[in-house]
Amino acid sequence: MMIRFLPALALCLALPTFGQARMADISCDDSARMTARLTERLGAERQGMGLRDPETMLEVWVERRTGDWLIVQSYSNGTSCIIAMGEFWEGDLAGPV
Repeated sequence: MMIRFLPALALCLALPTFGQARMADISCDDSARMTARLTERLGAERQGMGLRDPETMLEVWVERRTGDWLIVQSYSNGTSCIIAMGEFWEGDLAGPV
């Protein structure tokens, strides 16, 4: 099962880290580069997003083929950070409630 996380882990390790993130599993990059890497390298699609506060957006990205998921926190300064990842995503694609 861990083999499925290798592409996401490789992406996290390849991204430069900005700011003073103290957690080893947080990877940050320019938002445009992060989006390109998630879509082009992982084949992930953004499944949902919502404002955390006026300066911060949370996004859920899912690789449909495997069900692996990532939560990306995007800031108004143009930086995005992967803050969580997992597997076996199940979601309703019907739209907003």
